[in-house]
Amino acid sequence: MHRVLSGIQPTGIPTLGNYLGAIRNWVALQDSHECLYCVVDLHAITSFQDPAQLRAMSLEMVATLLACGIDPEKSVLFAQSAVSAHARLAWIFNCVARLGWLNRMTQFKDKAGKDREAASAGLYVYPNLMAADIHTYHATRVPVGDDQRQHLELANDIAEKFNHDYGVDFFPRIEPLILPEAARVMSLRDGSRKMSKSDPSDQSRINLTDDAETIALKVRRAKTDPEKLPSETEGLAGRSEARNLVDIYAALAGIDAASVLRAHGGRGFGPFKEALAEVLVTRLAPIARETRRLVADEGYLLGVLRQGAARANALAEPIVKEAERLVGFLS
Repeated sequence: MHRVLSGIQPTGIPTLGNYLGAIRNWVALQDSHECLYCVVDLHAITSFQDPAQLRAMSLEMVATLLACGIDPEKSVLFAQSAVSAHARLAWIFNCVARLGWLNRMTQFKDKAGKDREAASAGLYVYPNLMAADIHTYHATRVPVGDDQRQHLELANDIAEKFNHDYGVDFFPRIEPLILPEAARVMSLRDGSRKMSKSDPSDQSRINLTDDAETIALKVRRAKTDPEKLPSETEGLAGRSEARNLVDIYAALAGIDAASVLRAHGGRGFGPFKEALAEVLVTRLAPIARETRRLVADEGYLLGVLRQGAARANALAEPIVKEAERLVGFLS
């Protein structure tokens, strides 16, 4: 059974994009893989976070993951900062990785923007910590989207250089886990951009905690075009907003886009948006309800995290201790 690791930042409420692109697949993987899922709060502070808000958001993220179906008995669910092995291995990897490798990382350029001199050093070496997250557990499979493939390649480059430098075959190669049902969900305001919990406009996304009225309103306001829905998928070419809404419906209903268009093609967006809102509410309302219930039980959430951290530490310590020994550290 392959060991899988994946994480999510506790910066903002998870969106429909997070759910369809990652979380629901994490749930499915629990029955066929050894899964570790972490709330990556170390990654979160690469940009400043209010401490009280970070703590609250971390607990809400745990509640949401549980509400979506992550089972803390099947999977290891924990906060990244609770396992010191992540930071210890990340420092070793900071010393193994080359500046030239990091300079090629496109995500730093995107996140730092024009004022890269004002970005934190943590943001720059973020990919090394991501590599450490995986290699801390000798995980061999990582669910990735297109925007994370470069980070996975870097993680393998770091492992290969570590093995070469120290004359060992210690860190295994990581393979991307391509999930057939992973949906790429775009912004409701701009079909060319991914739906994101960091977008300044709340109208651009469906949050997993949105109530039925909010979901319906956001869907009604979602950007479309003047044409009716086509009856065949070829008619969606060049219509990114229409394609996005059709794909969302298909992903939630468990059908393909062609089936959606057979049922709704030839109609205006008004009736289709009503149908889409109904599907969204049916699917997401139980998640929102359970999230609210769990958020109110902080003691339970902290207990889940303590149990997860203990299990994660038991896996991580022998691996990172050995890496430290190979480097020459005194134990």
